[in-house]
Amino acid sequence: MSEGVTKKFMYLNRKAPYGTIYALESLEVVLIGAAFEQEVNLVFIDDGVYQLKKNQSTGVNSGIGMKDFSKTYRALEDYDINNLYVDQESMNARGLTEEDFIVPVQILATAQLRELMQQQDVILSF
Repeated sequence: MSEGVTKKFMYLNRKAPYGTIYALESLEVVLIGAAFEQEVNLVFIDDGVYQLKKNQSTGVNSGIGMKDFSKTYRALEDYDINNLYVDQESMNARGLTEEDFIVPVQILATAQLRELMQQQDVILSF
């Protein structure tokens, strides 16, 4: 890639945070993209909205037995990743509100998300 060329990358997070590696892998890829100074846009849609939910229980007693990595989302700002979007329909369908999220997000309607997607150079879905 030519030096000084910034591309717009959108990372679509569609999966619940635990039970698969998709959410954690997405987070790692996002951090790599930011390290290469690309524009990062994170979108949480479908069960992916649960990735940002506060007070996740992942310990031994929960039956999940995985480490809670949700607090890592708070570090995104340190990497200049500030474009976090949540699909309004997905959020509403799961009974969540903006106050349920661990970090500040922008809530977008489906039409707004479609417009944002059209502005991207690369879209990766997890």
